[in-house]
Amino acid sequence: MTEPEQPLTGGNASTGVVRVGDTVRKPWSAATPAVIELMAQVREAGVDVPAHLGRDERGRQVIEHIPGVLAQHSEPLGLDGLARVGAMVRQIHDASAGFRSSAAPAWAQAIRSPGADLICHGDLAPWNLIVGERWVFIDWDGAGPSTRLWDLAYAAQSFTLNDAAASVPTSAARLAALVDGYQASAALRAALADAMADRVRAMCELLRSSHSAGVEPWASMYLGGHGEHWASVGRYVAEHRDAWAGALRR
Repeated sequence: MTEPEQPLTGGNASTGVVRVGDTVRKPWSAATPAVIELMAQVREAGVDVPAHLGRDERGRQVIEHIPGVLAQHSEPLGLDGLARVGAMVRQIHDASAGFRSSAAPAWAQAIRSPGADLICHGDLAPWNLIVGERWVFIDWDGAGPSTRLWDLAYAAQSFTLNDAAASVPTSAARLAALVDGYQASAALRAALADAMADRVRAMCELLRSSHSAGVEPWASMYLGGHGEHWASVGRYVAEHRDAWAGALRR
């Protein structure tokens, strides 16, 4: 008997993504072959990523389903958990170094990076981290050329500075824990506060421009509260830049 398909709707761009038994089925795109190769290199380096299991009879990607809950919906991560996340981001970056696709890749990045010294996941955020017996980053489809700084800036901001109502000292301590877990260099630490503000502005511009042009899923996300959320977070990150920089220096 064929197992039923269960639509997965937890993400913001999950159209056509379903669970079938212990697998996830996702639409195949022009970027998929390069993404599969990137994930294979990262896995071979010892990083836990979802296993690619082939292509089904409908041409969809077949990926291992990872049991657990999204960090976005779990209990807030403590300082030790944030340090673990930072270490995971560092492991992914180190494992991705030197990656070359076997064919000309057609990356599907929503936001372009200002640099391109590494192929990065691009969305290492609480809505893409499964927390359970295993901690695994999922949804690699938006991978592409980027930099350690740009990718770390987004991960650090999304895990620690994504609540504009949080106290600044608490957020600063959480930021420091994640970046300590990454074992960031002095140069990365010095650049990170400004890079986080730049990355949030890029997200705000993606949502705004997509709303104006009717580009989905970003246009609907903008109207659904994401535009307001990211605008408030942008102000929070920029206004307290000195607090973040001080925490990172310590």
